Amino acid sequence: MKKFTSMLFSSLLAVSLIATGCSQQPQPTATPSGNGENQQKETPVDKPVDYPKKPIQLVIPFAPGGDTDLNARVLAKHLEKELGQPVVVSNVTGAGGSVATQKVKDSKADGYTVLFHHNTMLLNNVLGVSPLSFKDFESAGIAMMDLTNTYTVSSKSKYHTLQDFIDEAKKRPNELNVASAIANFSQLTFLAFQKETGTEFNIIDVGGGNDQKTALLADRVDLIYGTYSLVKPHVDSGEFRVLGFMSEERNPELPDIPTFKEQGVNLVYDKFFFLSFPKDTPKEIIGKFSQAMEKVSNSKEYQDDLKKLYVTPKYMPPADAVTYLENVQKEYEKFKTDMEKPVEKVNP
Repeated sequence: MKKFTSMLFSSLLAVSLIATGCSQQPQPTATPSGNGENQQKETPVDKPVDYPKKPIQLVIPFAPGGDTDLNARVLAKHLEKELGQPVVVSNVTGAGGSVATQKVKDSKADGYTVLFHHNTMLLNNVLGVSPLSFKDFESAGIAMMDLTNTYTVSSKSKYHTLQDFIDEAKKRPNELNVASAIANFSQLTFLAFQKETGTEFNIIDVGGGNDQKTALLADRVDLIYGTYSLVKPHVDSGEFRVLGFMSEERNPELPDIPTFKEQGVNLVYDKFFFLSFPKDTPKEIIGKFSQAMEKVSNSKEYQDDLKKLYVTPKYMPPADAVTYLENVQKEYEKFKTDMEKPVEKVNP
C-alpha cells in the first residue's frame, strides 16, 4: 500500500510540474500585417462583445452623389450583411469636411458613429483648416483606394500625352491654366507635378469637381485633376481626353491608359478612404468592426461593385493604416508653404 501511495504521489507531482511548465511558456505576439492576417490579435475580439445592437451611423463629410458618398454607400451595404445591423450613411457637409470630423469626435465612443474620410482630412490638418488630425480618432483601418487619379484635357486640345503638356508648359511658363480649389488635393498634385517636371502653371480656383468640368468644357482652363469616375461620362462622349493615371501600375479595368511613371513623371498619388471611431472606443468593438471590413474586402460581390466605380478594394488593418497615414501626411507637409499662397479665384 505504501508503495502504491508513493507511486501515486510521484505521478501527481509530475503532472503538476508539466502543467506549471506549460503555463510559463512565452505567448506568441502578433505582428501587424497589411493583408489583415493578424488583425484579430491586433484589435482583440476574444472577449465576448455584444455589438452591434442597433444601427451604425457612417458619417460622410461631403454631399451625396460624389465619389466619397458612392464608395461609402457600397461599403455600408456590405457591412450590414456582416454586422447584422443597418449601416446608415449620413452626409454632414461644411468646411471641407471639418464639420463632419468634429461631429464624430464629439460623439459617444460606443461604436455607433464612424467617420468615412479620405486624403482631404490630412490636408485640412496640415493647412490649418482643421485642428483635428487622424490621430485624434481610433483607426478602424483603410477600406479602399482609388488608383485612377488623372489629369484630363479637352479632346479638342493638342495635348495627347503628358509630355505634350509638359513641353507646352515649358514654352509658356505660368500661362497654362489648371483648375483647382483652395487647399484641395488637386492643388497639391499640381505643385508636386511642377516640382517633378520643372514646369510652372497658373493654378486657379474654379470650385469643386463639377465646376472644374464645366470650366474645361467651356475652354476656360487647359487641364483638370479628377478621378476617372468623375470624368468618365465626358470621356465616353468624346469631350475629354485622359492623359494618364498617378498610380504605380496600370488599372486592370482600364489597361489602355498609361501611368505617369510610364511617361517619365515619377509621381504616384492615390486616393484612399479610411474609417475612424471617436477616441476611447473599446478595442473589442473596433476589432469586430475591422474584421467585418476585412471580410467585406474579400467578398467577390463587394469587389464587383467597386469595379463599377473603378475603385480598388484595399483593406489595411488599424495599426498599418496609421503608419500609412503618418507617412502620407509627412509628404503633404512638404507643400504646406506653397499651398498657403493666394490662388486666383475664377468663376467656372
